Amino acid sequence: MAKQVQLDANGHRKFGIRDKLAYAAGDLGCNMSFSLKGTVQTFWLVYMMMETGLFSLLLLIVQAWDAINDPIIGSLIDNDKRKYKMGKYKTYIFIGAIGLLVGGAAVFLPFPKAPEVIKAVLFILGYVVWDAAYTMANVPYGTMLNIVTEDDQERASLSVFRSIGGAVGGMLPGVILPMLIWNKVTFDPKNPGWFLDRIEIPEGAEDKFAIENFLKNPLTGEAYKPGDAVLSPLTGGQIEVLEGGMVFWAALIMGVIGFVFFMLMIKNITIRGNEYAQLNQESGEKVNLIKSLGTFMKNRPAVGCTIAAMGMFLGMQSASTANTIMFATHFGQASLSGLVMMIGFLPMFIFMPFATKLVKKYGKKEVASIGSIAGLIGSAILLIFPLCPKGIQLIVYMVGLIFFGLGMGFYNCVSWAMMGDAIDYQEWKFGKREESVVYALHSFFRKLAQGVGPAAVIAIMGTSLIGYDSALGTIGQSAETAANLCWLVAGLYTLSAVCQFVGVAVIYNIDKKTLATMKEDLAARHAAEAPAEVAEEA
Repeated sequence: MAKQVQLDANGHRKFGIRDKLAYAAGDLGCNMSFSLKGTVQTFWLVYMMMETGLFSLLLLIVQAWDAINDPIIGSLIDNDKRKYKMGKYKTYIFIGAIGLLVGGAAVFLPFPKAPEVIKAVLFILGYVVWDAAYTMANVPYGTMLNIVTEDDQERASLSVFRSIGGAVGGMLPGVILPMLIWNKVTFDPKNPGWFLDRIEIPEGAEDKFAIENFLKNPLTGEAYKPGDAVLSPLTGGQIEVLEGGMVFWAALIMGVIGFVFFMLMIKNITIRGNEYAQLNQESGEKVNLIKSLGTFMKNRPAVGCTIAAMGMFLGMQSASTANTIMFATHFGQASLSGLVMMIGFLPMFIFMPFATKLVKKYGKKEVASIGSIAGLIGSAILLIFPLCPKGIQLIVYMVGLIFFGLGMGFYNCVSWAMMGDAIDYQEWKFGKREESVVYALHSFFRKLAQGVGPAAVIAIMGTSLIGYDSALGTIGQSAETAANLCWLVAGLYTLSAVCQFVGVAVIYNIDKKTLATMKEDLAARHAAEAPAEVAEEA
């Protein structure tokens, strides 16, 4: 006999673990694609060998579109009055999931020998399709949290499960992908300098990259034997090359996996709120994006959440490419960079099971603020690692990353629930929810940071301050450039930690007491408005 489904007062299936797992599956699907963001930069910089100045400009162009399309699509969803068989939000997510399957692979078409103009066109077209699809899926997915349940603790648990799904969706590709796409160069006496075909040797530097320099170990002076690791005569680290064709197929497979998890979410999650509530407010008045932006800037908790998120992406996302290239040139371990990152962020997984209880006891702002202090400690340790002897640098780096990951774990577990409270704050203070637009504006600034950050970092890498030469890939960078990348990575993580602290501990103002007051006021307001709505329907 089948187990009877328990229903709530409105006839919906009661909120439970099925909703939590389904919501986690949604962010796992999102992050199977989103986790490729850092690989996009590495692919086009290292494998496609696009010049740093041009690539940073192209990044700004596509990320400007990236940022703009969020509020546009958000207002489109809010103003959509059509009734869909799956529901409005699930329909948009389904369309976005299909687009991600195609666009996620299109941005990694491997043509390294194509003219620079063709490369630029391929990059822009692929990225625009991919990003529009991601927005189409992610904006309604994020907005959905507030209408799956109205209970504050249930929303917090959804936020935790979203963080779990997102972390798994990001970590699995983050750990496995570098092992698949980076190839450690070993000595082949039949073709000893094959990897030199992957770079464009500058005029006048032929002696530096003569095959003779790669026939013997630069540390011992002994000739290589077949199968020996080939070390860079410039840095002494093992040479690694990026296999661009593997990136394309990996992105396609990840798109398929992401689509499957999106479908699991759509099938299993229950929306208990009104997807069309925004349309029923203020006599059907459509969302005014300019007014919404002005109101958003007055929404202090939304601004605090946004600054923390921008800092997270300015630091972590911007550091991604520099970090990978640092591992390839300084440590000679690009293929293991994802595994090291996972170890650094293990504390986040350890914290997740206790997140809901801690939030219930202390409050979201309070928990996130404590985490931000751990992040600051981690960033201080990361600023020390470039000064340490090379033999212990990786250990010190990982210790700093563990503290930094602990801070990010605290914040990530409650960040979406904090943003949900910020949407309630919008209604509480200004009388209008504008769920999709508030979330989309939050996403707009996040994506602005995702665009400006990497573009600025790549531009800085190409200056004399760092000295990275994209024509040389990871093979021909100097020891000085590799050391400079260490300082750049440490500085970016520090920026991330500082912004997180300012956003959640200083600006965000919904503490546990304020949240209780806000919930009471909104409940009373909704109760007072209910009879009028019933009369209108009659």
